[in-house]
Amino acid sequence: MSPKLPKLRTGFTMKIVLAALMLLSAPAAADSVTSHGLAMHGDLKYGPEFKHFDYVNPEAPKGGEVRLAAIGTFDSLNPFILKGVPASGLNRLYNTLAASSSDEAFSEYGEVAARFEVPADRSWVTFELRPEARWHDGQPLTADDVVFTFDLLKTKGHPQFRAYYASVVKAEKLAPDRVRFHFAPGENRELPLIVGQMSVLPKHYWETRDFEKTTLEPPLGSGPYRVESVDPGRTITYRRVPDYWGQRLPVELGQNNFDAIRVDYYRDATVVLEAFKAGQFDFRLENMAKTWATGYDFPARRQGLVKLEEIRHEQPTGMQGFAFNIRRPLFQDRRVRQALGYAFDFEWSNRNLFFDAYARTRSYFSNSELAASGLPSPAELKLLELHRGKVPEEMFTTEYQPPTSDASGNIRENLRKGRDLLEAAGWAIRDRKLVNKATGASFEFEILLNSPAFERVVLPFANNLERLGVTARVRTVDTAQYQNRVDSFDFDMVVSVFGQSLSPGNEQRDFWSAASADIPGSRNVVGVRDPVVDALIELIIAAPDRQSLIDRTHALDRVLQWGFYVIPNWHSRSFRVAYWDKFGRPAKPPRYGLGFDGWWIETGRAAVVEREKAKVSP
Repeated sequence: MSPKLPKLRTGFTMKIVLAALMLLSAPAAADSVTSHGLAMHGDLKYGPEFKHFDYVNPEAPKGGEVRLAAIGTFDSLNPFILKGVPASGLNRLYNTLAASSSDEAFSEYGEVAARFEVPADRSWVTFELRPEARWHDGQPLTADDVVFTFDLLKTKGHPQFRAYYASVVKAEKLAPDRVRFHFAPGENRELPLIVGQMSVLPKHYWETRDFEKTTLEPPLGSGPYRVESVDPGRTITYRRVPDYWGQRLPVELGQNNFDAIRVDYYRDATVVLEAFKAGQFDFRLENMAKTWATGYDFPARRQGLVKLEEIRHEQPTGMQGFAFNIRRPLFQDRRVRQALGYAFDFEWSNRNLFFDAYARTRSYFSNSELAASGLPSPAELKLLELHRGKVPEEMFTTEYQPPTSDASGNIRENLRKGRDLLEAAGWAIRDRKLVNKATGASFEFEILLNSPAFERVVLPFANNLERLGVTARVRTVDTAQYQNRVDSFDFDMVVSVFGQSLSPGNEQRDFWSAASADIPGSRNVVGVRDPVVDALIELIIAAPDRQSLIDRTHALDRVLQWGFYVIPNWHSRSFRVAYWDKFGRPAKPPRYGLGFDGWWIETGRAAVVEREKAKVSP
């Protein structure tokens, strides 16, 4: 699920959050409304007296330890800055002003804040903080901390914060328990929720430390867990805070049930799988279709000690694809990018590598109503006609579809279409190599990876490119080097994921705007600089209702599709989970997430697993 701005930067995985605004409750003043929650276009599902979310078990037992796995390494416990590779799971240390509901598209409810107040023009939002909110050292969490956090993130935090908070003018302390955020003029309906999902940092802790440096000192938090131990680059353990101030909040009840969460780091996906089969960790999300189909035939699975499940979800899957770095002159011609897409044979890959487990991605907002399909609707045409002549004409007459094949591996016709496009763009075959007609330079580039597991997908693609005369070198590097190169845009092509929520908004600036294209660490990996894209982003941000948001997002989707900025990959509509049978979980999962934070340890079942594990080790 991909991402708006994350609470934290954890392995550069960004947590998707929800946004925009409609308030339910009696007004606090003639020109403002006060409520326990904020929603997009429609009603809040949960009323002022709700006790817990429907997708949790409020009586879930606490206790036990869960062991998880991560690939690569980490060298920092500060996930809020560009430097370093942060450890997985650091979001558990912190609270946000508001928490999102995973069974609503666009709603948030009070966490640190008990109530929210906004005026009719949405030019500001005021948060009333809960008096019981505490840091782990016992000091109260106050408006000073909120103001300090906002100023710190915007001036010294990861560049994504500056982009995301660009329209937030300032944070103002009104009282020890009240803080107001002022917004820049203009229609930007999701700003109250953008600041509502900000992780709050302790002023008294960070004002005596250098925030811009990486650190392995366990930081002070206010959330349900604290860091118990760290072995740099190898493992980190979080311990549940027994007297956590927020454990009975409606947004927290039934969650954060494990006493300890240990995350061990492994070199690559092959080692991780073997460690799981040996019982070295307890739960994993499987993202490799071949492994899901063939990799779990081992004694513990056959005896029922390990469970495999596919859990359906309705969350948007966004876009994963081979992303061009169009800062490189080689990829600045749209026809070149389109041509190379004809060399990727998804149907063959799906049948021979993925056991037909995936659907082809064709939209940047796939698996949701926000995905554009067919020809533009009348409402979309009104938006796109304003830019006629600045966008590809095919957009008005032809439905976008990635190239297809019969899965036989024979893509001669597709390669012919690709070669025609390259010829029109100024390239020709000489001595079986593609060269620039004007300069004689050969067509060569590097595909940068951070996991050997993806090589089996990329190498057939590279072989097809070779049939076009293109030399594509595949290079796999370690996690830290990969992250540094992506952050500094030092690559030709990478496999990138552009996660989306059901409420696209301000984060689209970071994905696609010209302003973010040259900011190191921004999510504009491609380097898009298109005034039409910029204009459509601002229209999305200002969308006054759900239908206009859909229409405007469709228009942006079409412009991105026909820009051929990525070669689309694939997506799945289910979570594939493998776990040792020691867990209990709610009967009803959330619509838009996995909800693992609501799982718990079944003591009796865990004892059986631990007793039998040694007997069936692979």
